[in-house]
Amino acid sequence: MDEYFERRKRMVERLKDELKISEKVAKAMLEVPRHLFVPPHMRREAYNDYPLPIGYGQTISAPHMVAIMCDLLDLKEGERVLEVGTGSGYHAAVVSRIVGEEGLVVTVERIPELAETAKKIYESLGYDNIKVVVGDGSVGYEELAPYDKIYVTASAPKIPVKLLAQLKNGGRMVIPVGDFVQHLYVVDKDEYGRVKKRSWGAVRFVPLIGEEGFED
Repeated sequence: MDEYFERRKRMVERLKDELKISEKVAKAMLEVPRHLFVPPHMRREAYNDYPLPIGYGQTISAPHMVAIMCDLLDLKEGERVLEVGTGSGYHAAVVSRIVGEEGLVVTVERIPELAETAKKIYESLGYDNIKVVVGDGSVGYEELAPYDKIYVTASAPKIPVKLLAQLKNGGRMVIPVGDFVQHLYVVDKDEYGRVKKRSWGAVRFVPLIGEEGFED
């Protein structure tokens, strides 16, 4: 077995011990080669539990945060999921393994170079249930709405109204909200379209830039 697999295995075991992550999230994180989603000179750091810079002022989230958000979303096979902020492409890759071939991950990235890099990695891995879109993720992607689940990988000033509108009744969104002080919110929409939100806890993300985000 290659050294990266061994490092990845240790990372997943640590997350299972410390966070008690679900088996489906653990399995997906064991499958996805995180080292391919970071700059080549940082590959030896890929399985350490902290964010890494990927250029353009963006980061790849720490593995524990990816695991926590996936578990909070309660992803199921066959679901259609919207990701706001492709970044490195790693998070969407993990989600795509959980929702399976019958599911779809639509990921929106405002920086074309990051979107293109992620797309090439997906193609090289044969991950064909991910659609990469270049655009303003703060307003979602209406063409393929509604979504069973939505998650945002950058902190918004408030929960974007357009994202809520694209969430199915019975769906869930996980989103960090705040500027200097940020909290991760779990937002549920019931079968009648009523919205309830709860704070999971304090987090630190890059700002969400766009029409329903912060100004660039």
